[in-house]
Amino acid sequence: MRLTPKVKEILSWYEGENPGVKSNLARLLMHGRMGGSGKLVILPVDQGFEHGPARSFASNPPAYDPHYLYELALEARLSAYAAPLGPLEAGADTYVGELPLILKVNSANSLVKGSQDQAVTATVDDALRLGCVGVGFTMYPGSDANYDMMEELRELTREAKAKGLAVIVWSYPRGGKVTDETAFDIVAYAAHMATLMGANVIKVKPPKDMLDLADAKKVYEAEGIDGSTLTKRIEHVMQCCFAGRRLVVFSGGDSTSTASFLDTVREIRDGGGSGSIVGRNAFRRPKGQALELLDEICKIYLGEG
Repeated sequence: MRLTPKVKEILSWYEGENPGVKSNLARLLMHGRMGGSGKLVILPVDQGFEHGPARSFASNPPAYDPHYLYELALEARLSAYAAPLGPLEAGADTYVGELPLILKVNSANSLVKGSQDQAVTATVDDALRLGCVGVGFTMYPGSDANYDMMEELRELTREAKAKGLAVIVWSYPRGGKVTDETAFDIVAYAAHMATLMGANVIKVKPPKDMLDLADAKKVYEAEGIDGSTLTKRIEHVMQCCFAGRRLVVFSGGDSTSTASFLDTVREIRDGGGSGSIVGRNAFRRPKGQALELLDEICKIYLGEG
């Protein structure tokens, strides 16, 4: 399979990476409906850890079955499926080689009071055993545990890249001086930190039209950094990731109306974002509705919607 010029251009941004990492990034970028476009639409299902089973799957009971989630990603022809160890293992033989997989290697849960940390729940070798293209890791910039999480990510990144796997970082600011984790300046800072840590793909939330840190606000206002629309805010987040030379995907967040969600996707596209990573907005809907939504998302990124 020949790489498209756009995928070759993206791979050229990752100077210093070994052929294994670049091959897995190519697998990710060339798969499914988005293949070759330079855009990504990924299904992440780690919400069972984060929110519990009923909050995650009760609205669409077939999604309790890990095979259903594989099937959803395959039928929608998505770029990849990201999940913790258990769900990936539960379909690894049935769907071997059919879909790029990302192993989420750390997780939190809603039963712990006041914790802004995650436990490491899987390894790089687990990802290799399951044939994954990469590993996913969440860090919480601003939390009391952030420095430990950064050191965990450093070691994970070193091992994963040495073994040819891509590194995908969920960068979610929590605690410390952060009062709104989706403020414009906070999201941009979190994305930049993940980039500095060596992430190949960065996942952040769409930023709101507000500034959180007083010192940052002074600079944003003095330099006239435009945050008046989501498109402009996405442009700045991409700028903060090595002037757009890193893949940045934006989460879907809490469930929302289809029209509102698709408007957000259009602004992500128009701002130069690399794509969407859509979990609850997809798998909590009946499969037919989920496939319709994912179809519309793909059309938008392909310039058809």
